[in-house]
Amino acid sequence: MPAESAPGLTQALDLAFQALAGGVTDRRSPFHTPALATVARDGAPSLRTVILRAFDPATRRLRIHTDSRSPKTAELRAEPRAALLAYDPATHTQLRLAGRVTLHDCDAIAEDAWVTSRESSRMTYAAALAPGAPLPAPLAGPDDPQAGRIHFVAVVMTIDCLDWLLLDPAGHRRARFTWDETGAMRASWIAP
Repeated sequence: MPAESAPGLTQALDLAFQALAGGVTDRRSPFHTPALATVARDGAPSLRTVILRAFDPATRRLRIHTDSRSPKTAELRAEPRAALLAYDPATHTQLRLAGRVTLHDCDAIAEDAWVTSRESSRMTYAAALAPGAPLPAPLAGPDDPQAGRIHFVAVVMTIDCLDWLLLDPAGHRRARFTWDETGAMRASWIAP
């Protein structure tokens, strides 16, 4: 990308938000399956791929889903700070997001997320055993998607920091956007 067509800070944030919005609606988008980092109970980093289910740029909130019995749920209850990472090899764009999460299992947010989920997604939470439980052999899948509602948790992250990186042969560009508790934003270019 020639320097004269390089994005400015406002455009970089717009591109980041468009990538996240596209990750919600386009299952083929690399931003549909970011990696979520949490702190494990022993203090070690814990990383896994999740599916981006919703994003609201006005509130900087995104949503993923999890099983209440999963280690990530316990990790987020103990330490609500988390990070997401996604990279698009086609556009050479990396997004790193950090923020605080809230867990929703028995409220309107959880219910709305549950009823708008596809049946195949609901089946994930209907498994008899908790994610990560040892098995002697693979199990057959459950047959009642409604049975999973009791284990379903909507995880909502409010983005406090967004790091946008464009890997460009003409010169890498990196911007950082941070928001304080009032929602005031600070934006700056930083070294790639």
